Amino acid sequence: GAGPALAAPGSGAAAADGTAPEGGPVPGEGLAPGVHAHVAVTAATLWVEPRSARSGIDDPSLANPVDLDAWNANMQDTEVRRWLTGELETQAVLGSPVIVDEVDGDWARVVVTAQPTPRDPRGYPGWVPVRQLVVDPLFAQAAASAPTATVTALTSILSRTPSGSRPLIPVSFDTVLPVLGRTGGSVRVAVPGGGAAHLPKADAIVRGHDEQPPRPTAEDVIATGERFLGLRYLWAGVSAYGFDCSGYTYTLLRHHGITIHRDAGAQMRDSGLEEVAREDLRRGDLVFFATEPGGDSIRHVAVYLGGDLIMQAPNAARSVEVMSLTEYDPDGEYAGARRLPLAG
Repeated sequence: GAGPALAAPGSGAAAADGTAPEGGPVPGEGLAPGVHAHVAVTAATLWVEPRSARSGIDDPSLANPVDLDAWNANMQDTEVRRWLTGELETQAVLGSPVIVDEVDGDWARVVVTAQPTPRDPRGYPGWVPVRQLVVDPLFAQAAASAPTATVTALTSILSRTPSGSRPLIPVSFDTVLPVLGRTGGSVRVAVPGGGAAHLPKADAIVRGHDEQPPRPTAEDVIATGERFLGLRYLWAGVSAYGFDCSGYTYTLLRHHGITIHRDAGAQMRDSGLEEVAREDLRRGDLVFFATEPGGDSIRHVAVYLGGDLIMQAPNAARSVEVMSLTEYDPDGEYAGARRLPLAG
């Protein structure tokens, strides 16, 4: 049958106090090829192949809810963390829309529509546990028309109450959720599969439905990037729980309203950015490095800070850092630079 008519957000879909809906959508149900769904955990990790995760290490990243702090704690050792290289595709934060391509048992192959890639015109592909996705028509309806709250804190907590007394799940920087209402100290947001919840007002910025952030200056982008200095690298990461090199630049720019491709090579070649000669580098330019001197395969991207300094998420052994471009590149793998469409 057609099923019950959709309630307007907040009109019985969730109680006024923000409790979860009775008989609401269940994560993992209703997924099939062609279905549009949303990420229902703090950040879902997309794998190259289903069921390739390591038992006892990666489990916290596969659950619902996820525990990304526990996952990071399991990977203090560099080799344990480096193992992820080539095993993961990307991540997608809570509320990210995806299109389902295939369901194989407890796993679904999806594309993340907000992450451009030359690999698929619809978005970035990968495998994710079905329990981390939800088909939620009410959330989709709100996402299509409501104002948005973008998380500006590095991490925050969604709660069932305006005061924060009934915590629900953590949310990362640059998570975007539809706004259902406001109280004195909180923003009431829609949560995929979870009805409504409250986000501390100080941790987010609210914008109109199609309102873009103001065009950033180089200093804006750099200041945002500096907030993550010391954050341990995570292959495929796009959240405040860890970034890879291009996940870092993609997320910094997306937060400021500039969409570029997800991966370093595509950021250089497919994002339509202006080419810059090395002698003309300015603060805020993106600099790229190849796998070998003069090579075509791009392996790394960093933000140029001026004075021969770059800011980057380098590799599994290290954290987001500032270092000398010359020291970073002793072998001459520098491959070019691109200028962002910044203000000022």
